[in-house]
Amino acid sequence: MRGTHFFKHLSCISSWRISPQPGRLIHGIFPSPLSQRRPSSLFRTFSTSSSSPPTHSWTSPYFSVRISCPKDKADVLAEALLCFGASSSSMDEQGSDEGNDKICIDSIFYDRQDVDVCISHAADSIGLKELPSYEVRMGEQYDWIKNTQESFCPVEVTKGLWIVPEWGNPPDAHATNIILNPGYAFGTGEHPTTTLCLLLLHGLIKGGELFLDYGTGSGILAIAALKFGAALAVGTDVDPQAITAATHNAALNDISPNKIHLTLVPPDGRTHEVVAEQSSNGMGVKTDSESFDIVIANILLNPLLDLADEIVSYAKPGAVVAISGIISEQVPYVMERYSPLLESISVTEIDDWACVSGRKRRHLTIS
Repeated sequence: MRGTHFFKHLSCISSWRISPQPGRLIHGIFPSPLSQRRPSSLFRTFSTSSSSPPTHSWTSPYFSVRISCPKDKADVLAEALLCFGASSSSMDEQGSDEGNDKICIDSIFYDRQDVDVCISHAADSIGLKELPSYEVRMGEQYDWIKNTQESFCPVEVTKGLWIVPEWGNPPDAHATNIILNPGYAFGTGEHPTTTLCLLLLHGLIKGGELFLDYGTGSGILAIAALKFGAALAVGTDVDPQAITAATHNAALNDISPNKIHLTLVPPDGRTHEVVAEQSSNGMGVKTDSESFDIVIANILLNPLLDLADEIVSYAKPGAVVAISGIISEQVPYVMERYSPLLESISVTEIDDWACVSGRKRRHLTIS
């Protein structure tokens, strides 16, 4: 089965609610301390040797859940499942009949008790009147990883730019090849939002830029920025497994540690101190506001809305800020939220997914 893989990783935020409409994602059931973060305390450096939540063994059992849902709700339900506790979601597009208005979503969970609650909240959040039917089976982690590897083939993003799995061979040895093992993290290069962000970066970077990847996942955007010529990339995430995956991927691409800083953002509301500062060509970790030439946040709709001021605060005046991880019909909400912060806003789309980008307004004051 070849599916469209989603490995999103940022928690839901509570304060933005969107009126129920067909195919529109709504959060707002669970509050999150992420909304209490202040720009001055975003980063703390993460080390795989530091104390962190335990990760799942490659051979630990997991629960595979197959959900049948209306086709017109599939994208937003897959995203909502991730927001409410699923570790991954993939849609079986090939297994869907043209005359059938249903499609199957396959999700992975590590706790059986999470399944019923997650599906109930996810369905409610997108306005489904009835709980979708689903079946649960237990499997071994190895099976899922193997299936993911089999479905992840080299992807040509644009001429001369390839995303290549760690276990594969680059189709073009002379191209810019980003070697990737996503592990548990979002970002294989197949998803339209990742493609949109890569194309934007490819056109923006001229050499020497400082780049912030807000919600780094597999690290694909930070790694790409450096391969395009950026001087420094900082990637943040709330998930330790994402930081681990991104660190591994940086090493696969021979990225020097002084070029990339991958930082864990604690999911609680406490002050986030830098616990192990590294050097970056003598510059140190860039944690101040207005530090970056390019900022991209490819996460989920509600965090994008709730954290707009924070995301934009890290961009220099006139710097490019790009917002993605949204479906096309969510663009008006993003435009309304970011228009006071950005100018010269443009929208690019692939397969009903969108990326909104603009330049930070000069003389903008963010409290």
